[in-house]
Amino acid sequence: MGQVVSTPETVGFLLVPRFSMIAFTAALEPLRLANHISGRQLYRWVLLSPEGGAGEASCGLRIAVDSAMDAAPSLPTLIVCSGVDGHWYDDRRVLSWLRRRAAEGVELGSVCTASHILARAGLLNGYRCTIHWENLAGFAETYPEIEATGELFNIDRNRFTCAGGTAAMDMMLYRIASTHGEKLAVSIAEQLLHDKIRQGSVRQHVAIQPNPGIDREELAAAVKLMQENIEEPLDLLALSAQLGQSRRNVERLFRKFMNCSPARYYLGLRLQRARQLLCQTKMSVMEVAISCGFVSATHFSKCYRDYFGVAPRNDQSSHRVRHLIEPVRQMAGVK
Repeated sequence: MGQVVSTPETVGFLLVPRFSMIAFTAALEPLRLANHISGRQLYRWVLLSPEGGAGEASCGLRIAVDSAMDAAPSLPTLIVCSGVDGHWYDDRRVLSWLRRRAAEGVELGSVCTASHILARAGLLNGYRCTIHWENLAGFAETYPEIEATGELFNIDRNRFTCAGGTAAMDMMLYRIASTHGEKLAVSIAEQLLHDKIRQGSVRQHVAIQPNPGIDREELAAAVKLMQENIEEPLDLLALSAQLGQSRRNVERLFRKFMNCSPARYYLGLRLQRARQLLCQTKMSVMEVAISCGFVSATHFSKCYRDYFGVAPRNDQSSHRVRHLIEPVRQMAGVK
Protein backbone atom coordinates (compact mmCIF):
# COMPACT_ATOMS: atom_id res chain seq x y z
CA MET A 1 0.00 0.00 0.00
CA GLY A 2 1.25 3.48 -0.83
CA GLN A 3 1.08 6.54 1.35
CA VAL A 4 -1.56 9.23 0.83
CA VAL A 5 0.31 12.20 -0.63
CA SER A 6 -1.46 15.52 -1.23
CA THR A 7 1.38 17.66 -2.63
CA PRO A 8 3.69 16.76 -5.51
CA GLU A 9 7.19 15.57 -4.69
CA THR A 10 9.89 17.65 -6.37
CA VAL A 11 12.93 15.71 -7.58
CA GLY A 12 16.10 17.45 -8.68
CA PHE A 13 18.42 15.95 -11.29
CA LEU A 14 22.02 17.22 -11.29
CA LEU A 15 23.47 16.51 -14.74
CA VAL A 16 27.22 16.04 -14.46
CA PRO A 17 29.17 16.49 -17.72
CA ARG A 18 29.05 13.35 -19.92
CA PHE A 19 26.19 11.85 -17.93
CA SER A 20 24.50 8.66 -19.13
CA MET A 21 21.42 9.58 -21.15
CA ILE A 22 19.76 6.18 -20.72
CA ALA A 23 20.20 6.18 -16.93
CA PHE A 24 18.85 9.75 -16.68
CA THR A 25 15.78 9.11 -18.84
CA ALA A 26 15.13 5.75 -17.16
CA ALA A 27 14.95 7.61 -13.84
CA LEU A 28 12.83 10.50 -15.15
CA GLU A 29 10.25 8.78 -17.38
CA PRO A 30 8.58 6.77 -14.57
CA LEU A 31 7.84 10.08 -12.81
CA ARG A 32 6.23 11.52 -15.94
CA LEU A 33 4.15 8.40 -16.43
CA ALA A 34 3.11 8.43 -12.76
CA ASN A 35 1.52 11.82 -13.41
CA HIS A 36 0.01 10.74 -16.73
CA ILE A 37 -1.52 7.48 -15.53
CA SER A 38 -2.78 8.79 -12.19
CA GLY A 39 -4.24 11.93 -13.74
CA ARG A 40 -2.60 13.95 -10.95
CA GLN A 41 0.67 15.77 -10.55
CA LEU A 42 2.40 13.40 -8.18
CA TYR A 43 5.89 14.55 -9.18
CA ARG A 44 7.66 17.66 -10.36
CA TRP A 45 11.29 17.71 -11.48
CA VAL A 46 14.00 20.30 -11.78
CA LEU A 47 17.02 19.85 -14.04
CA LEU A 48 20.30 21.32 -12.83
CA SER A 49 23.86 21.58 -14.06
CA PRO A 50 26.92 22.84 -12.17
CA GLU A 51 27.13 26.10 -14.14
CA GLY A 52 23.59 26.43 -15.47
CA GLY A 53 24.43 25.76 -19.10
CA ALA A 54 22.94 22.86 -21.01
CA GLY A 55 23.97 19.46 -19.68
CA GLU A 56 25.84 17.39 -22.24
CA ALA A 57 25.39 13.62 -22.19
CA SER A 58 28.07 11.12 -23.13
CA CYS A 59 26.31 10.60 -26.47
CA GLY A 60 26.74 14.30 -27.30
CA LEU A 61 23.10 15.37 -26.87
CA ARG A 62 22.57 18.55 -24.88
CA ILE A 63 19.72 18.96 -22.41
CA ALA A 64 18.43 22.39 -21.39
CA VAL A 65 18.38 22.75 -17.61
CA ASP A 66 16.23 24.89 -15.35
CA SER A 67 19.06 26.49 -13.40
CA ALA A 68 22.58 26.28 -12.11
CA MET A 69 22.90 24.20 -8.97
CA ASP A 70 23.60 27.28 -6.81
CA ALA A 71 20.28 28.80 -7.90
CA ALA A 72 18.27 25.63 -7.35
CA PRO A 73 15.06 25.82 -5.33
CA SER A 74 14.67 23.89 -2.10
CA LEU A 75 14.60 20.19 -3.03
CA PRO A 76 13.62 17.24 -0.82
CA THR A 77 15.23 14.77 -3.24
CA LEU A 78 18.24 15.11 -5.50
CA ILE A 79 19.62 12.57 -7.98
CA VAL A 80 23.16 12.96 -9.32
CA CYS A 81 23.43 11.71 -12.91
CA SER A 82 26.87 10.74 -14.14
CA GLY A 83 28.35 8.51 -16.81
CA VAL A 84 31.63 8.38 -18.72
CA ASP A 85 34.62 9.09 -16.47
CA GLY A 86 32.42 9.68 -13.42
CA HIS A 87 35.09 7.89 -11.40
CA TRP A 88 37.47 10.80 -12.11
CA TYR A 89 34.97 13.62 -11.54
CA ASP A 90 36.33 15.85 -8.79
CA ASP A 91 34.76 19.30 -9.04
CA ARG A 92 35.31 20.59 -5.50
CA ARG A 93 32.51 23.16 -5.82
CA VAL A 94 30.02 20.43 -6.74
CA LEU A 95 31.19 18.19 -3.90
CA SER A 96 30.84 21.01 -1.38
CA TRP A 97 27.38 21.86 -2.71
CA LEU A 98 26.30 18.23 -2.31
CA ARG A 99 27.62 18.16 1.26
CA ARG A 100 25.56 21.26 2.08
CA ARG A 101 22.44 19.66 0.62
CA ALA A 102 23.06 16.54 2.71
CA ALA A 103 23.45 18.68 5.84
CA GLU A 104 20.03 20.18 5.07
CA GLY A 105 18.50 16.70 5.08
CA VAL A 106 18.06 16.33 1.32
CA GLU A 107 17.60 12.72 0.21
CA LEU A 108 20.45 11.94 -2.18
CA GLY A 109 20.50 9.44 -5.02
CA SER A 110 22.82 8.48 -7.85
CA VAL A 111 22.59 6.72 -11.18
CA CYS A 112 25.33 4.99 -13.15
CA THR A 113 28.79 6.12 -12.02
CA ALA A 114 27.57 8.92 -9.71
CA SER A 115 28.10 6.74 -6.64
CA HIS A 116 31.76 7.72 -7.13
CA ILE A 117 30.77 11.37 -6.79
CA LEU A 118 28.73 10.85 -3.62
CA ALA A 119 31.55 8.75 -2.17
CA ARG A 120 34.17 11.38 -3.04
CA ALA A 121 32.02 13.94 -1.23
CA GLY A 122 32.01 11.65 1.83
CA LEU A 123 28.26 11.09 1.57
CA LEU A 124 28.21 7.29 1.36
CA ASN A 125 30.21 6.57 4.51
CA GLY A 126 28.21 4.09 6.57
CA TYR A 127 25.75 3.39 3.72
CA ARG A 128 25.27 0.41 1.43
CA CYS A 129 25.46 1.38 -2.22
CA THR A 130 25.90 0.01 -5.70
CA ILE A 131 27.37 1.11 -9.02
CA HIS A 132 27.54 -0.20 -12.58
CA TRP A 133 29.33 -3.56 -12.74
CA GLU A 134 32.11 -2.15 -14.94
CA ASN A 135 33.02 0.32 -12.17
CA LEU A 136 32.48 -1.97 -9.20
CA ALA A 137 36.06 -3.23 -8.82
CA GLY A 138 37.55 0.24 -9.13
CA PHE A 139 35.04 1.64 -6.64
CA ALA A 140 35.82 -1.10 -4.11
CA GLU A 141 39.55 -0.44 -4.40
CA THR A 142 39.13 3.33 -4.10
CA TYR A 143 36.64 3.23 -1.22
CA PRO A 144 37.31 -0.01 0.69
CA GLU A 145 35.46 1.35 3.73
CA ILE A 146 32.16 1.62 1.81
CA GLU A 147 30.00 -1.46 1.25
CA ALA A 148 29.37 -1.72 -2.49
CA THR A 149 26.99 -4.58 -3.22
CA GLY A 150 26.95 -5.12 -6.97
CA GLU A 151 23.13 -5.26 -6.85
CA LEU A 152 20.77 -3.47 -9.23
CA PHE A 153 19.95 -0.75 -6.72
CA ASN A 154 20.24 -0.03 -3.02
CA ILE A 155 18.01 2.12 -0.85
CA ASP A 156 19.60 2.74 2.53
CA ARG A 157 17.82 5.34 4.64
CA ASN A 158 18.23 8.70 2.86
CA ARG A 159 20.59 7.42 0.17
CA PHE A 160 19.60 5.51 -2.94
CA THR A 161 21.97 4.34 -5.66
CA CYS A 162 21.62 2.24 -8.78
CA ALA A 163 23.77 0.52 -11.37
CA GLY A 164 22.67 2.71 -14.26
CA GLY A 165 20.95 1.77 -17.51
CA THR A 166 17.52 0.28 -16.96
CA ALA A 167 18.31 -0.36 -13.28
CA ALA A 168 17.38 3.32 -12.76
CA MET A 169 13.88 2.47 -13.97
CA ASP A 170 13.53 -0.38 -11.47
CA MET A 171 14.73 1.85 -8.65
CA MET A 172 12.27 4.62 -9.46
CA LEU A 173 9.40 2.16 -9.89
CA TYR A 174 10.21 0.77 -6.44
CA ARG A 175 10.13 4.29 -4.99
CA ILE A 176 6.82 5.06 -6.72
CA ALA A 177 5.30 1.82 -5.41
CA SER A 178 6.44 2.66 -1.88
CA THR A 179 4.72 6.04 -2.00
CA HIS A 180 1.75 5.59 -4.32
CA GLY A 181 1.14 1.86 -4.40
CA GLU A 182 2.23 -1.15 -6.41
CA LYS A 183 -0.72 -0.93 -8.80
CA LEU A 184 0.50 2.40 -10.18
CA ALA A 185 4.09 1.13 -10.47
CA VAL A 186 2.91 -1.93 -12.42
CA SER A 187 0.86 0.26 -14.78
CA ILE A 188 3.92 2.42 -15.43
CA ALA A 189 6.04 -0.66 -16.11
CA GLU A 190 3.45 -1.87 -18.62
CA GLN A 191 3.56 1.46 -20.44
CA LEU A 192 7.34 1.16 -20.61
CA LEU A 193 7.09 -2.43 -21.90
CA HIS A 194 9.08 -3.39 -18.81
CA ASP A 195 7.57 -6.78 -18.18
CA LYS A 196 8.94 -7.32 -14.68
CA ILE A 197 9.89 -4.82 -11.97
CA ARG A 198 13.14 -6.18 -10.58
CA GLN A 199 13.95 -5.97 -6.90
CA GLY A 200 17.03 -4.07 -5.83
CA SER A 201 18.60 -7.20 -4.35
CA VAL A 202 18.90 -8.79 -7.79
CA ARG A 203 22.55 -9.09 -8.76
CA GLN A 204 23.63 -7.24 -11.86
CA HIS A 205 23.26 -9.93 -14.50
CA VAL A 206 26.47 -9.13 -16.35
CA ALA A 207 28.51 -9.45 -13.17
CA ILE A 208 27.51 -13.13 -12.99
CA GLN A 209 27.04 -13.93 -16.66
CA PRO A 210 29.47 -11.88 -18.75
CA ASN A 211 28.85 -13.74 -22.00
CA PRO A 212 25.33 -13.99 -23.46
CA GLY A 213 26.29 -17.39 -24.86
CA ILE A 214 26.44 -18.88 -21.38
CA ASP A 215 23.17 -20.70 -20.98
CA ARG A 216 24.37 -23.79 -19.14
CA GLU A 217 24.09 -23.78 -15.38
CA GLU A 218 27.44 -25.56 -14.87
CA LEU A 219 29.30 -23.09 -17.08
CA ALA A 220 27.70 -20.04 -15.47
CA ALA A 221 28.65 -21.42 -12.05
CA ALA A 222 32.27 -21.85 -13.19
CA VAL A 223 32.45 -18.28 -14.47
CA LYS A 224 30.93 -16.95 -11.25
CA LEU A 225 33.50 -18.86 -9.21
CA MET A 226 36.32 -17.45 -11.35
CA GLN A 227 35.02 -13.91 -10.86
CA GLU A 228 34.90 -14.41 -7.11
CA ASN A 229 38.53 -15.56 -7.05
CA ILE A 230 40.45 -12.99 -9.08
CA GLU A 231 43.12 -11.99 -6.55
CA GLU A 232 43.93 -15.61 -5.67
CA PRO A 233 43.06 -17.64 -8.77
CA LEU A 234 42.02 -21.25 -8.40
CA ASP A 235 43.82 -23.90 -10.41
CA LEU A 236 41.69 -26.14 -12.58
CA LEU A 237 41.63 -29.01 -10.06
CA ALA A 238 40.43 -26.73 -7.24
CA LEU A 239 37.90 -25.08 -9.52
CA SER A 240 36.52 -28.43 -10.66
CA ALA A 241 36.33 -29.73 -7.10
CA GLN A 242 34.34 -26.71 -5.91
CA LEU A 243 31.97 -27.15 -8.85
CA GLY A 244 31.56 -30.84 -8.16
CA GLN A 245 32.67 -31.57 -11.72
CA SER A 246 35.53 -33.54 -13.18
CA ARG A 247 38.43 -31.61 -14.65
CA ARG A 248 37.74 -33.14 -18.04
CA ASN A 249 34.08 -32.05 -17.96
CA VAL A 250 34.98 -28.46 -17.09
CA GLU A 251 37.50 -28.37 -19.94
CA ARG A 252 34.90 -29.81 -22.31
CA LEU A 253 32.32 -27.18 -21.35
CA PHE A 254 34.69 -24.30 -22.02
CA ARG A 255 35.98 -25.77 -25.26
CA LYS A 256 32.46 -26.36 -26.55
CA PHE A 257 30.71 -23.16 -25.47
CA MET A 258 33.51 -20.60 -25.06
CA ASN A 259 35.91 -21.92 -27.73
CA CYS A 260 38.87 -21.74 -25.35
CA SER A 261 40.36 -23.51 -22.35
CA PRO A 262 39.23 -22.68 -18.79
CA ALA A 263 42.69 -21.23 -18.10
CA ARG A 264 42.49 -18.90 -21.09
CA TYR A 265 39.03 -17.69 -20.14
CA TYR A 266 40.09 -17.18 -16.52
CA LEU A 267 43.13 -15.19 -17.66
CA GLY A 268 40.86 -12.99 -19.76
CA LEU A 269 38.64 -12.24 -16.76
CA ARG A 270 41.67 -11.29 -14.67
CA LEU A 271 43.09 -9.05 -17.40
CA GLN A 272 39.73 -7.34 -17.95
CA ARG A 273 39.55 -6.64 -14.22
CA ALA A 274 43.12 -5.35 -14.38
CA ARG A 275 42.20 -2.93 -17.15
CA GLN A 276 39.28 -1.60 -15.11
CA LEU A 277 41.57 -0.97 -12.15
CA LEU A 278 44.28 0.64 -14.27
CA CYS A 279 41.82 2.99 -15.93
CA GLN A 280 39.56 3.76 -12.97
CA THR A 281 41.90 3.99 -9.98
CA LYS A 282 45.26 5.48 -9.01
CA MET A 283 46.74 2.04 -8.33
CA SER A 284 50.22 1.34 -9.68
CA VAL A 285 50.83 -1.37 -12.27
CA MET A 286 52.37 -3.58 -9.58
CA GLU A 287 49.39 -3.08 -7.25
CA VAL A 288 46.99 -3.97 -10.05
CA ALA A 289 49.05 -7.05 -10.94
CA ILE A 290 48.89 -8.34 -7.36
CA SER A 291 45.19 -7.53 -7.06
CA CYS A 292 44.51 -9.64 -10.15
CA GLY A 293 46.54 -12.67 -9.12
CA PHE A 294 49.84 -12.12 -10.93
CA VAL A 295 53.04 -12.91 -9.03
CA SER A 296 55.24 -10.43 -10.93
CA ALA A 297 54.85 -7.18 -12.84
CA THR A 298 56.88 -8.64 -15.72
CA HIS A 299 54.57 -11.61 -16.22
CA PHE A 300 51.51 -9.36 -15.86
CA SER A 301 52.82 -6.89 -18.44
CA LYS A 302 53.53 -9.65 -20.96
CA CYS A 303 50.07 -11.19 -20.55
CA TYR A 304 48.43 -7.76 -20.73
CA ARG A 305 50.32 -6.78 -23.87
CA ASP A 306 49.53 -10.10 -25.56
CA TYR A 307 45.81 -9.74 -24.69
CA PHE A 308 45.20 -6.03 -25.35
CA GLY A 309 48.06 -5.18 -27.69
CA VAL A 310 49.40 -2.43 -25.46
CA ALA A 311 51.55 -2.33 -22.33
CA PRO A 312 49.60 -1.73 -19.10
CA ARG A 313 51.51 1.43 -18.22
CA ASN A 314 50.89 2.90 -21.70
CA ASP A 315 47.21 1.95 -21.56
CA GLN A 316 46.87 3.61 -18.15
CA SER A 317 48.63 6.77 -19.31
CA SER A 318 46.62 7.11 -22.53
CA HIS A 319 43.33 6.70 -20.66
CA ARG A 320 44.25 9.44 -18.20
CA VAL A 321 45.33 11.75 -21.01
CA ARG A 322 41.96 11.17 -22.76
CA HIS A 323 40.19 11.97 -19.49
CA LEU A 324 42.00 15.32 -19.30
CA ILE A 325 41.72 16.24 -22.98
CA GLU A 326 38.17 15.13 -23.88
CA PRO A 327 36.31 17.78 -21.82
CA VAL A 328 38.52 20.48 -23.33
CA ARG A 329 37.84 19.16 -26.85
CA GLN A 330 34.08 19.18 -26.18
CA MET A 331 34.18 22.76 -24.84
CA ALA A 332 36.04 23.81 -28.00
CA GLY A 333 33.50 22.03 -30.20
CA VAL A 334 36.03 19.50 -31.50
CA LYS A 335 34.49 16.13 -32.42
